[in-house]
Amino acid sequence: MATPPVAPPNMEGGPPPVVAQPPGTDMTDICFKDQLWLNSYPLDRNLVFDYFAISPFYDWTCNNEQLRQRSIHPLDRDQLVKMMGTEYWLSEVMEPHLFVFRKQKRDGPEKVTPMLTYYVLDGTIYQAPQLCNVFAARIGRALHYISKAFTTAASKLEKIGYVDSENEAAAFESKVTKETIDFKEVKRVDLILQSLQRKLEPAPPPPPFPEGYVPAPTAEAENGTETQEAGETQNLQIDPIIDQGPAKRMKF
Repeated sequence: MATPPVAPPNMEGGPPPVVAQPPGTDMTDICFKDQLWLNSYPLDRNLVFDYFAISPFYDWTCNNEQLRQRSIHPLDRDQLVKMMGTEYWLSEVMEPHLFVFRKQKRDGPEKVTPMLTYYVLDGTIYQAPQLCNVFAARIGRALHYISKAFTTAASKLEKIGYVDSENEAAAFESKVTKETIDFKEVKRVDLILQSLQRKLEPAPPPPPFPEGYVPAPTAEAENGTETQEAGETQNLQIDPIIDQGPAKRMKF
């Protein structure tokens, strides 16, 4: 198994030993892969923790490191449940491609608090992003594409409206052009009609009616008669007291 880096002995007058600092909580922007180690050892559940221990994601103050110093397998669950503090727990395994480590704080045999998650995918170690960061990234990406779609739609609608306005203006101009009256042409047509009317002979009179035939009254004559009767009736209704006589008049 890989051994942790050992600080040089503190000589008289020398600097104090360097204490390894725990890794940061957000290291999602980096990954780790040691091709030399992968070429030398197989990547399985027995040696994957040794490979993880040489990465910058490893916390040297964890309980697994204490088990390594005591020559106990660092992923021995029977030993880890008896300890308190930070530990790495191998939660999922799909040899030899995927290994998932969960960093958690143990406060009792059955009481643990998850902290971070790491995974080894085909020899490369990553830190899994937190759920809130995943949601924020997905929502931000969705909003970006929605905003882009609205911008594209607005630009296309503006272009369509501009083309429609141009078409309407062109149609209106053509309509106005068609409806424009050329008075010279009208006067010319009138002159032609008048000259033709002078050249033609006048229409012959209508033939006489046969004997005993009474022409039917025309609509104009009927309208005239009705108008005359209505006028006489209206004239008669102007002062109805005159026709009622003295006996039929209102008494006050």
